[in-house]
Amino acid sequence: MSKSNKVLSYFYNFFLSEKVKEKSETVTVYIAIISFLLHLLLICLVNLDIIKITSHSELLRNPISAIYTPFSFVLIYEVYLLLYYLPKSTSIYIGKQYEIISLIVIRRIFKDLSHLEFSTNWFSIKNDVLFTSDLVAILILFFLIFVFYRLVKEGSSNETEIVNPEIIKFITLKKTIATCLVPILLVLSIYSLGHWLYESLFSMSKIVTEIKDINKIFFDDFFTILILVDVLLLLFSFLHSDKFNRVIRNSGFIISTILIKLSFSTEGIMNILLIVMAIVFGVVLLKIHNLYDTINK
Repeated sequence: MSKSNKVLSYFYNFFLSEKVKEKSETVTVYIAIISFLLHLLLICLVNLDIIKITSHSELLRNPISAIYTPFSFVLIYEVYLLLYYLPKSTSIYIGKQYEIISLIVIRRIFKDLSHLEFSTNWFSIKNDVLFTSDLVAILILFFLIFVFYRLVKEGSSNETEIVNPEIIKFITLKKTIATCLVPILLVLSIYSLGHWLYESLFSMSKIVTEIKDINKIFFDDFFTILILVDVLLLLFSFLHSDKFNRVIRNSGFIISTILIKLSFSTEGIMNILLIVMAIVFGVVLLKIHNLYDTINK
């Protein structure tokens, strides 16, 4: 084994080994519990006027909003799982993207619960309509992700690809990219959280009022990075496979990721439509890819 391979193997095992994944899961659970309790404590102190906050700090006003915090750490763990599966399976890697955007919608529901207005004119109130559309969207997304993973399993049973040196090199490349992304996304998450906390709690500027949706923090930039990674992997994939259905599948997955990225620049029903469209596109694409494999047997 060359020196470069040894270095890659060391850092890959340090960041993305099975043992590290299990430890990360345990740490995430404890952090989520502690953050939830701390958030509740802060809300209590704010309601008792022990701590003064600005009118923009809506997450520190209602106890229900405290659910938002532990879900944020669960999302960070999902990001880690996405990197964990990147070298192992392209389809599962894409599936993790779908899981992440679905959890973002769920987290948004928890945040918006505190803004509900119970009235007989439920569908005439904007926040209530958006809340209802998010609930329906989650059911649709959950079902679509189930279908997607079922197709992944179906496709893996159909594949009889022979492992050759080019494929091994491609897997090594994916390990390298995944390993490099761990510290990059860790720094990005810390910066995004710190910047948001500063603007929300300490800054007196008008920047806070311009932040329309805190769901965009970190994940907007995160999906931009994923698009660049997906394009890079697509280009390198040509070195070991020129199968038409494989090229279309990988290209289509990039389109799916782009649609998810675009959803962060929209609000309301259009946001939901883009997310659902992205996952429907991925599901249909994978189904056609699997069918294409069957005719080539």
